[in-house]
Amino acid sequence: MNLALRLIPPLSSNLLSLISPFFISLHQIIPFSTHSLQLQDSPIITSICNCLRKRENWETLTQKFQSFHFTTPIIQEILLHLKEPKDAKNALNFFHWSAKNCKIQHGVFIYCIIIHILAKSKLVKHANALVESVLKKEENVFVVLDSLIGSYKLVDSCPFVFDLFVQCCGKLRMIDNVLDVCKLLDENGFMLSVISYNTLLHVVEKSDKSCMVWGLYEYMIEKRVYPNEMTTRIMISGLCKEGRLGRFLDVVEKCDGKRSRPGVVVNTCLIYGMIEEGRIEDGLRLMKRMLQKNMIVDTISCSLIVLAKVRMRDLESAWGVYDEMIRRGFEGNAVVYDSFIGAYCEEMRVDEAIKLMDEMECLNMKPFGETFDHLIKVCSEVGRLEESLKLCDKMIGNGLLPSCLAFNKLVAKLSENGSAKCADKLLTTLMDKGFVPDQNIYAYLIAGYVNVGDVEGALKLYYEMQYRSIAPSTCIFDSLIIALCQCGRLKEADEFLSLMVGQSLTPNILVYKKLIASHLERGDEARAHQLYRRTFRD
Repeated sequence: MNLALRLIPPLSSNLLSLISPFFISLHQIIPFSTHSLQLQDSPIITSICNCLRKRENWETLTQKFQSFHFTTPIIQEILLHLKEPKDAKNALNFFHWSAKNCKIQHGVFIYCIIIHILAKSKLVKHANALVESVLKKEENVFVVLDSLIGSYKLVDSCPFVFDLFVQCCGKLRMIDNVLDVCKLLDENGFMLSVISYNTLLHVVEKSDKSCMVWGLYEYMIEKRVYPNEMTTRIMISGLCKEGRLGRFLDVVEKCDGKRSRPGVVVNTCLIYGMIEEGRIEDGLRLMKRMLQKNMIVDTISCSLIVLAKVRMRDLESAWGVYDEMIRRGFEGNAVVYDSFIGAYCEEMRVDEAIKLMDEMECLNMKPFGETFDHLIKVCSEVGRLEESLKLCDKMIGNGLLPSCLAFNKLVAKLSENGSAKCADKLLTTLMDKGFVPDQNIYAYLIAGYVNVGDVEGALKLYYEMQYRSIAPSTCIFDSLIIALCQCGRLKEADEFLSLMVGQSLTPNILVYKKLIASHLERGDEARAHQLYRRTFRD
């Protein structure tokens, strides 16, 4: 994108001749004839500027200049003659008059010149109206921004004009490229105000692109535009919308031992998220700046450094930071322990992870739900189901519920081991506490009941799914049809096959084989042949 200064070069004098002295008189009422003229300090430009300064009405202007051909370069030159604040209203008057009477549509660059003049003169209402107008006319914000930057020095404008521009973009919901707009302005030496950032943050947070709000907030702090109370309110609203406010209130309280300012919660969330995304160096650099501005507290920053080291898989260094943290008088906290437990679980170091959980209990730390989830998953994966069940009970006792992912692991292993009934009872307990099961949990349980020959238990779960409006998957139908065939309930098996096909699900080839074999065994060759033909059709 070319951001060079957009100067329309003056027309050379050999192409333009001076008009007759008869028409040079500044007070001449006879309309000007259409002659070519030199732009710089031309009598016609001086004349029209003087008429505008004398507040002559549009009718008089039209009478005097109706036969003169106003080109875009001439209009630009007249506006530049009126660029000082004392002439701003005259410039606006000429802009509107020329648009109406000269049969010329102003281009983006002319719009930008008058916007600069009005912004420099603090005629905010008029400037806003024209920014909105040009943005609606030219929907590509970068075309307008390019012209604003290009005409900036031409008008001796002020940075405030870019705040107006950005705020109008927000008002018009033109936010798709808002971060790129901020970066482009920064590259050209223009820093937006916190009010402009707040406008953008508010609009983005209320839109269906609310995920962009954190990138914008991060960029704002990176450029040393520090948040105020309004910024914090917007970001807290964003956390509520994402359903993460409770989580980070808990993180901050566990790190610092007490409730912190809302701004600290927001900033902790930002750095935590950057570390989780793997942008560790960027996150720690930004956190250092926050510490200098008292935007985050020491106890939280130490915990986040430990978290960063753990994410880098440098556990030895992470323990070194933690030990230094303790030597400096800070206490260990659940955030630090959770990060270590999670890392040990990923490396299948189950005993070390459980040992840390026991330490947390001894120190009266309340673990996060995620801490339990880590342990439930890994204990299930390695077959330590009794410990998984105990952790589940302990979690419920702490008023927490496992994630679907963690509980799925446990249910899958219990069902494989013939303990589907135990898993089913645990599911009932969790659902009474507010747990919402997914399709996979039912699939594991139904397969578990089928494996031990309990068809009624499997059917009961199927009808429970129907009641809860959870759509059965292909594997659920497959399990039920095979189980019904095994106990000779072919009519019901055929009914489930019809249901399955009616829901555009494709049965496994083993299902067809089992149905065909069962019908042949029953002596129903016609049905068996029908199913055989369908097998090749499907």
